[in-house]
Amino acid sequence: MSFLDKAKAKLTKAVDDHGDKIADGIDKAGKAVNDRTGGKHAAKVDKAAGKARDALDNLDGKNNDIGPGSAKLSGDPLRPDTQQPGLPTDPTNPATS
Repeated sequence: MSFLDKAKAKLTKAVDDHGDKIADGIDKAGKAVNDRTGGKHAAKVDKAAGKARDALDNLDGKNNDIGPGSAKLSGDPLRPDTQQPGLPTDPTNPATS
């Protein structure tokens, strides 16, 4: 068994045993990135977190270790929250009010 096979086996066991904690870590990391960038790259961060979840969940060929993402980490970029920093809030513009 090669080094990479052993590493994959250990990672697969870790995901099987602690999938919920790993998923929480992915969500926390994504939220931290969004907080530090002010949500500037929120769509990319959400996509990367989803791909990380999928990749780890598919290690053993089953999709049963890590559940779907809790909620989007950043909110819907097409419907901005008023709490996100840096967003324009013009009451006369229906897109920003």
